[in-house]
Amino acid sequence: MTSDARTLPTGFGRLWTAQTVSSLGDGVSRAALPLLALTLTRDPLALAVVAAAGTLPWLLFGVLGGALVDRWDRRRTMWVTDAARAVLLGIPAAAAVLDVLTIALLAIVAFLLGLGGLFFDTAAAAYLPDLLGRQPALLQRANARLRGAQTAMSGFAGPPAGSALLTLGRAVPLLADAVSFALSALLVRSLPAVPRPVPQVSESLLRQARAGASYVLRDRLLLGLALRPAVGNVAFLAVETVLALFAHDRLGIDTYGFGLLLTAEATGGLLGAGIASRLGRRLGTGTALTCTAALEGVAILGLAAAPNPYVAGLALAVCGAGMGATMVLGPSLRQTIVPAHLMGRVASTSRMLAMCAAPLGAFLGGWLATAYDVRTPLYAAAGLLLAMTAVTATMTSNRRVEAALRGSSDPDRPATHSRPAQVADAVVSA
Repeated sequence: MTSDARTLPTGFGRLWTAQTVSSLGDGVSRAALPLLALTLTRDPLALAVVAAAGTLPWLLFGVLGGALVDRWDRRRTMWVTDAARAVLLGIPAAAAVLDVLTIALLAIVAFLLGLGGLFFDTAAAAYLPDLLGRQPALLQRANARLRGAQTAMSGFAGPPAGSALLTLGRAVPLLADAVSFALSALLVRSLPAVPRPVPQVSESLLRQARAGASYVLRDRLLLGLALRPAVGNVAFLAVETVLALFAHDRLGIDTYGFGLLLTAEATGGLLGAGIASRLGRRLGTGTALTCTAALEGVAILGLAAAPNPYVAGLALAVCGAGMGATMVLGPSLRQTIVPAHLMGRVASTSRMLAMCAAPLGAFLGGWLATAYDVRTPLYAAAGLLLAMTAVTATMTSNRRVEAALRGSSDPDRPATHSRPAQVADAVVSA
């Protein structure tokens, strides 16, 4: 590919800035909302309701949301959604100032913010390949930058900023997040327009949603790409559920040390996102995805057997690197091979499968730790990740990837599978 083709367009810079600002706001809210809830109640069930409310939209409306995004102008969907979220956050901020904030209001706000995230993230995933002309190298570079910024802002900068802002007043972090959404909306509104897919007006919304889900489930490559984050979420949530207890009881890590442990994972994630494109070029995208999935399983196995905090931190950094690379390579491939008019539905279906798997992982981790030992969920997660790697290796092989890329030369091809039979005979990344 020529150097010109590998140059990201000016519009991407504005999209990257918008998502960076928005991710910073997300990180602020991620710390502030649970802490705000903690100022209102000590009831674990009430706190869990606020935490779970943000994920419910993906479980309830994931596929339908994707179908709507495929009907709507994607740039307009993004900026209107962020503008609405900016206004929404003004409500709990005002309630905090007036001292009428309640757990019920926080849960409703978390749910609506999650619903907005569903539409924004799905529209952004569908808009990016149109902006970049569906060129695989450009999509990998763009997703690496977006993933790196998201990790840095929501994982590193946002949470401590949210905690610090909360000391200035309960409304302050909410207003800061509202400002981030407003700035993001203004930047997204200035993005260049891209051609809209031809709408299939003769089909009902439910029928279109079902067609999008079916497109994923009947394609072995897309199904393999969707299974990895779904199974991965079961494994990672099983680990996350007991990680603090494991770190305290088995490794002797205090609260400060636990924060450093999580920072090691985020640092690995930044590294993995940065080298993802190079891995794809050296190994081929399919082989690279298999290697990163195997790396995650081996790293969790190392974490389970870690004799001290230093080995545990290294294991989490390696796991984060595998996850970071996977979450660049997988979405980039999907954005290249999926027809434009199906992109929203395919992206939302894949994300919904991953979100639905998360509660199962949390339950599995808690049950295994209670019934056996705090290390048991980690060993189970490692086994699950390695088994998933073996199952999906042929589904996302280089041969299938190359066949899919050859069949995707027309981005507006019909929804029927025009790829070779070995790709369409049935049916991680993010």
